[in-house]
Parts: sequence; C-alpha cells; structure tokens
Amino acid sequence: MNRKAVRARRSGCPISLALEIFGDTWSLLIVRDLIFKGFKTFNEFLDAGEGIASNVLTDRLAKLEACGVIEKREHGTDARRYEYGLTQKGIDLAPVIVEIVLWSARYEQTEAPPQIVRAMSTQRAKFLSGIRKGWEAGRRASSTSRESSR
Repeated sequence: MNRKAVRARRSGCPISLALEIFGDTWSLLIVRDLIFKGFKTFNEFLDAGEGIASNVLTDRLAKLEACGVIEKREHGTDARRYEYGLTQKGIDLAPVIVEIVLWSARYEQTEAPPQIVRAMSTQRAKFLSGIRKGWEAGRRASSTSRESSR
C-alpha cells in the first residue's frame, strides 16, 4: 500500500479530507477519464494527452486504489496487465465532476463539447443516471469476463 495514502490526516474538515484523496493535479483527471472516456488501462491514461509521467500515474493510481476510489483487476485476456475501474465511492464523484465541468464552462472557454455541457446543465439527473447505468453495466461485464476466464 502507498505510504502517502495512509499518512495521518491534517484534520477532520470535509474539504481537507477530500483534498487528501484527489487534491492534486492528476487524480480528478484519472476519475474524469474513467467516467467520461471509459479508460481502463494504464496506457490509456498515459496517452490521454494531459502529459502525465508514468511514475506519477503509477503513484496516483495506487493512491486512488488505497483510498477506495478505484479498483485494480487483472485484464481479462492478459494476466500481465491490469484494468482499473471506479468503485461505488468513485462513481459517487460523478456529480462533483459534473459540477466542476459546469462551473468551468460557465467562467472559462473549455474544450468540453457544448451539447454535453448543455445536457449536464439542463438534464442533470438524466445525464448522471446515464453515467451510473454505464458504470453498472461495465461492472457486470467485468465480473462476467473475470469469471469466464477462470
């Protein structure tokens, strides 16, 4: 387990606790890529275009796993590789991520597709429901794939 992930907490402040988990440059981008882009593998995260170094990615994935935001599982067809997915705790960040997107799009020029931002804004519950359904379907498919490979 990553030593940084188990260090003593600064305080019991909810914002401080959240920042300890995803208050760095990369962690929320990894969660974003899991939620919106469907990334699952180390190389997909590495090639996302953000410029994360492989050692930093390794550290952040381990940190998010140690904090229970993501889970790591064996790749379905290659036992030497792993796939990453959101846990319940991780998918529960979806509304937070959506609010950050909406805030950024309101005050800054972003590359977020306008139709997606509009759906997030005008049909928030439906948009979030779709994210959750996709996550649940992916979890079912992953568990089925793991069971059939045994």
